Amino acid sequence: MRQLVLRNDELAGAGGFDRAEVIPLYEEAEEPRPARGMRRTGWLLVACGLALLPWLYVLAAGLPATAPAAHWPVALVGLDALEALGLIATGLLAARGDRRHALAAAATATLLVVDAWFDTTTATPGGDFATAVAMSLGAELPLAALCGRLALRALSRLG
Repeated sequence: MRQLVLRNDELAGAGGFDRAEVIPLYEEAEEPRPARGMRRTGWLLVACGLALLPWLYVLAAGLPATAPAAHWPVALVGLDALEALGLIATGLLAARGDRRHALAAAATATLLVVDAWFDTTTATPGGDFATAVAMSLGAELPLAALCGRLALRALSRLG
């Protein structure tokens, strides 16, 4: 059985294919320092994420043990913990000028909107509902809008 071996110059012309270009996973060039506003926004998100951490304890300790779902408190605390991590990750990436902050910002915005939705739709009428609406309008939805704006702004610069 005969084996066919092509040299590089023969391979380049064979079948109209050129040599594959190797694209480095990480560029060697240093990224420019982020704008002051982006750094401030990043650190604001980090602060919001860190401020959410004590709230997780309050939420875990204060949620009623009886609910239609067996692990309802775990679900709500878990969702808020993911939001805190998302805010911190988005903020740190944005403050460093890392373009991947767009991905974290999009995911965090989604989590915040979902949390606002669940909080308002599952709250009992009266004070619980008023608190859920206040948290949604005063914190979750404005932070979601900020994260969404960060994500869209970064993605529009790539195109």
